[in-house]
Order: sequence, then structure tokens, then C-alpha cells
Amino acid sequence: MRRPGVIEKDMTGIGTLKDLTSVFESLASTQVAKVKSKVQMSKQFFDLLWQRYTSLRVDPKRRITERPGVGDNGRKVLVLISAEAGLSGDLDMRMIESMQSEYDPATTDIVVLGSHGASQLSQRGIPYIKFFQLPETDQYIDVSPVIQTVLPYEKITVYYEEYLSLGQQEVRSINLVTHIQQMSEGANEDVMTDNDTIFEPSLDEIADEMEASMMSLALSQTILQSGLAQAASRFNAMTVAEDRAGELLGEYKLEFHRSKRAESDRRLREVLVGIKKKRRERSGT
Repeated sequence: MRRPGVIEKDMTGIGTLKDLTSVFESLASTQVAKVKSKVQMSKQFFDLLWQRYTSLRVDPKRRITERPGVGDNGRKVLVLISAEAGLSGDLDMRMIESMQSEYDPATTDIVVLGSHGASQLSQRGIPYIKFFQLPETDQYIDVSPVIQTVLPYEKITVYYEEYLSLGQQEVRSINLVTHIQQMSEGANEDVMTDNDTIFEPSLDEIADEMEASMMSLALSQTILQSGLAQAASRFNAMTVAEDRAGELLGEYKLEFHRSKRAESDRRLREVLVGIKKKRRERSGT
């Protein structure tokens, strides 16, 4: 049995770990609330922008997919949105496992957002052509470099982690262009053309700018959604870790008291043995 002093030292370490997990749990809970609010605001803004856009063009999908430079290289690209740190549970690992079923190095390239995802890919020996670091906070994310990187591809599939509830997060994948269409379902307005309206600058220039904004918004929303899922997963991981630390602390306390009692019993036996020894010595004299 270990000595009480050794056990007490381990108890101090476990107690510190329990306090740290409690702090991280609170931070993750706060992050969930903040990012959730941003996701909702971003969706509302996209809906308003789409209403303006659909009033300009009859077939936005054709414009987005048939613009010069879009899909020119004939390859597919997989965009992985991962965590920047490694405290998001097993979500990134599950996402990469899901992505591998679609990945074919002969026809597909990978673009990864987030250091943890890049690290996981490297460990598995899966190459990626581009890496983008995500901000560690929920500040504004400039996705224009990502959009410029993926536009030449024929098909753009984004893998991300979706927040369903605080206790449930799932890996999802979307076609970025199709996703823009799905986000806009139900937005119907009268179509304006340059036959009945004067546009300054030209109608094409206005539509080009709005399309770039919508693709950026769609990707930004996906990044926010992924960050929300990661924060929720982090909250769950810290909750489990705190509970486990509490269990260990209880086990260590029990072991500590048993060790103290065993040490007291040992000392008592030594005292009794000493008394008996003195008595025998006196009797012998």
C-alpha cells in the first residue's frame, strides 16, 4: 500500500485537474451561447441578401456554376473544417473517417481549415494542397482566400461538424453551390431585369458581387456551425473529464484514509511490541 504522503500529493494534482476542467467547461458553455447567436444572425442576413439577389436573376445556379474560371480544372475538392486546437472530442477524427470514403487522390484535392484537422491528416499520411488557420476566438473570419482557392474546382464538397444540441453533434457534408440554393428555399420575389430597370453599375457586376458575398456567407456560416459543434463537444468532453476527476478524487481519498489507518495500526503494533519487549526484559531481570 502506498504511503499517505504520496497519495495526498496525487490528490492535490487530481483536485487541480478537476478545477481546470470545470473552468474549461464554463468557457465552452459561454462560447456555445455566443457562437449560436452569431449563426442565427448570419442566417438572417443571408436570407435578406438572397431576396435581393433572386429579384435580379432567374437562374442564379447557372450563373454561379457557369462563370468563367469556375470548375475549369475538372477536379473535385474536399474542404475540411476542423478545430484549431485538440479539445473538441473525437469530432475531427470522425470527420476525416467520413471524408475518406469520398477521397480519391487521382481526382480529388483537399483543403483544410484548422490546425487540428491538418495534424490529423498528416498523421494518416493524407496530403492536402492548402491549409488555412482559423482564429482562436469567434471574431470575423475572412473566407475570401478559401473561396478563391476552391472556385476552379468542378465540385466543392465541404465537410464540417453540425450542432444538433448541447449533447449531440454530427459530421455533415454539403455541396457548397447546392447549399446556397437550399438556404434560399422559399425566397420568391418578382424578377428585375435590365429590360425594365436601370442598373448602375451593370446588372452583371451587381450579381457578381452579390454571388461572391453569398458564397462567402455560406462558407462562413458553415465555419460558425462547425465552431458551435466543436464548442459543444468541448463542453461535453470537459464535463466527462470533470466527472472522472471527481471519481478519482473520491477513490484517492478512500485510499488515503485506508493508508492512514494502516500506518496508525502499524505504529500501534510497534508500540505494543515495544511494551511487550520491555515487560519481558523486566521479567527476565
